[in-house]
Amino acid sequence: MTTFINPTLYLLAMGVGLGTFVDQNRHGPSLGVSYLQFVAPGLAAVAAATTAAGESMYPVMGAIKWNRTYLAMLSTPLRVADVLAGHLAWMAVRVATAVTAYLLVMVAFSATTSWQAIGVIPAGILTGMAFAAPLAAYAATQQSEGGFSLVLRLAIVPLFLFSGVFFPITQLPVGLRIVAYITPLWHGVDLCRHLTLGQAGTTSTILHVLYLAGVSAAGAGAALVTYRRRLRT
Repeated sequence: MTTFINPTLYLLAMGVGLGTFVDQNRHGPSLGVSYLQFVAPGLAAVAAATTAAGESMYPVMGAIKWNRTYLAMLSTPLRVADVLAGHLAWMAVRVATAVTAYLLVMVAFSATTSWQAIGVIPAGILTGMAFAAPLAAYAATQQSEGGFSLVLRLAIVPLFLFSGVFFPITQLPVGLRIVAYITPLWHGVDLCRHLTLGQAGTTSTILHVLYLAGVSAAGAGAALVTYRRRLRT
């Protein structure tokens, strides 16, 4: 239920509620579209990132330390790489579910102007995996859940606020703008926005895909190393 309730409430509050005031005063955030159309794809990317973060920290620690599901799996012919691949695949499924729900709500709110918006689903999965794989690698190194709160407070929440979801990052100071450019969430937000506005196919779109794919691959490689170290001890 929350998969559909959350996007509905967010789009009502931010896109329709706040968006009414933004559109009346500025006619959209310098993109020639309504604020609802501007903010909706950003919120979809955030849903991908937060879902991935939720699935890749506490559940990973639980599978290692609390319910020891990973160890049960490894008592079969499965290898560590198989266990990691299976869990990452499940994380991708969860992200796909969340992003698909957001896309359906966006269509219901007329928050997309192009058929290219269907690409938000793979773009969201790619964004989510750019968070899930590195965070799974990190989770496998932790002895307690205390470090996860730091990730949420010092990384996920600031990214939510300053990755171009609610306003163009060109309005940020230069230093913060550079930081935003190198974070996966900004790339996910901009990629989803290109798709919903029918601007896919540009060089920047390709660069976003390559960046997110690279982060995901690097995170998966790091996770394989940390999983092997943790699960072989």
